[in-house]
Amino acid sequence: MNIFNIKARVYFEDTDAGGIVYHANYLKYMERARTDWIRNIGVSQQNLLEQSVAFVVKDITLSYKKSAKLDEMLTITCHPLKIGNVSVAIEQQIYNKNDEILVSGLVKIACVDPKLQKPVKIPSSILREMRSDS
Repeated sequence: MNIFNIKARVYFEDTDAGGIVYHANYLKYMERARTDWIRNIGVSQQNLLEQSVAFVVKDITLSYKKSAKLDEMLTITCHPLKIGNVSVAIEQQIYNKNDEILVSGLVKIACVDPKLQKPVKIPSSILREMRSDS
C-alpha cells in the first residue's frame, strides 16, 4: 500500500522544559498525517460529517527511539496496512531531516456514528477511495 507523508516543523509550543518534543505531542503530528491522508484521497471532514461518520482511534502502540528538537523539520508517514470494512490499521513513523526514525507506531482507527458512538461500516465511497490509494 502507498505511503503518504507530510512535513511539520517543531515549534516552541511542542517542546517541554528540556527543549525536546513532549512525548504526547507526537500523537498530534500523527493525527495530522492521518487527517491529511484522508483529505488527500478526496474525503474531507465535512464529507464525513455529511455521511454521519467519524474516524476515532481504537488502539495505538508507540515506540519512542529518539527525540525531536525545537525548529527541526519532521516527516510524518502514514502507511495503511489493512483496510477492513469498519477499521483501518495504519503504520506511522516520524523521521528527522537525516531520515532517522524518531517514533514509530501502529494505529487502528474505527469508523463510528458520532451521535450513537457505535461502530459502523466505512461508507463504500470512502472505502473505495482508501483501497484505490493502496
